[in-house]
Amino acid sequence: MKKLIFAVGIAAVISACGGSASKQNSAQGDSQAKAAVETMTVDSLMAVAETLVDKEVSIKGTVTHVCQHSGKRCFVANADESLTIRIEAGDEIGTFSQELVGTDIAAVGILRENRIVEDEIQQMEVNLEEMQAAEDADTEHCATEAANISQMREWMKKHGKDYYAIYYVDGQTYTVQN
Repeated sequence: MKKLIFAVGIAAVISACGGSASKQNSAQGDSQAKAAVETMTVDSLMAVAETLVDKEVSIKGTVTHVCQHSGKRCFVANADESLTIRIEAGDEIGTFSQELVGTDIAAVGILRENRIVEDEIQQMEVNLEEMQAAEDADTEHCATEAANISQMREWMKKHGKDYYAIYYVDGQTYTVQN
């Protein structure tokens, strides 16, 4: 549950290990064949994400984090790093390298949506209350959790939804941008 909340918080930090150069080169070469898909920024993709679920997308942005444990995830941010989207490394990518952090990439993949429904958010609130009641409560962590829950509720209200949507890309290929 904590991992889910951190992922929702956009500022989540997840670690990863690097991939091989041959997989990166393969991923880069294959992406040229997918050039027909219009490359979008994180901002432009998120503005229309609901309409592109389960469709192929191409997204560009700056890698802000690569998962150190598996290398299977990276986060790509918009220009001011106020908005990020997770990219999952598909079979063609294998893993993302730590060296990508701070680098601009363009990735092609299928946009997916994970919905957090009201019951799950209520359970997060119960868990948060239990954490806050503990004698050794980490106040910084609790404040982050509370902010995440608040952000989810605000998004739901703003969009008239009974769920909170988390969008991510099942990555097929990527290229490093100059």
